[in-house]
Amino acid sequence: MPLNVEDIPNLGKAPSTSDVILKFIRDSIADGSLDEGEPIRQDDVARLFNVSKIPVREALKRLEAEGLVEFHRNRGAIVTSVSEPEIVQIFEVRAILESNALRLSAPFMTEKTFEKAEAYCDAFAREADVARWSELNWQFHSCLYEDAERPYLVSTIRSVNDRLERYLRVQLTLSHGKETADREHRELLAICRTGDVEKAAGCLTDHIMGACQSLLHHLPGRRA
Repeated sequence: MPLNVEDIPNLGKAPSTSDVILKFIRDSIADGSLDEGEPIRQDDVARLFNVSKIPVREALKRLEAEGLVEFHRNRGAIVTSVSEPEIVQIFEVRAILESNALRLSAPFMTEKTFEKAEAYCDAFAREADVARWSELNWQFHSCLYEDAERPYLVSTIRSVNDRLERYLRVQLTLSHGKETADREHRELLAICRTGDVEKAAGCLTDHIMGACQSLLHHLPGRRA
């Protein structure tokens, strides 16, 4: 019986064991299941997934490169703690990278781009699951940068956002952060439609740094 190519799974696209473990640990950090300074025991993770410690260590080294995990002598891997000044700097890097990505992308945006961004806005506004807010937030932002055709830049921006995801969940949950983000997303999209690139970039910078100030004001144990 001849094989149907469409029925054959593309194993090259299947996530590796370390990819699955990396996502599990990253999500656990983002939702607060793993707190700042908490050790990540490789033996426990390996037992949970019924694998050796090799893919666990590979996942942890990748998370170390993302700034989410750091290795300490005699303690192993622990969840990185981020100070208030570091949070501000990470938001500043976000603002610099994302505003420039928008400048590169805006001249090439089409109606398809705007419709896609608006669909993400609508999905974000409807979503009741807090765990989905940060991902929909990212999908809205990243779709505005796609027309720049700078995948490395967008990948770098995603890494910066991953460092902030656990804090963004806090910021979106407190002080009507979700409603504010939705309103500002729609304002940004409206400006992009006008073709005013610099106004859009300025609006995006204000949006990102405004989220930073809101976070610092409401983050438990911290005050701006």
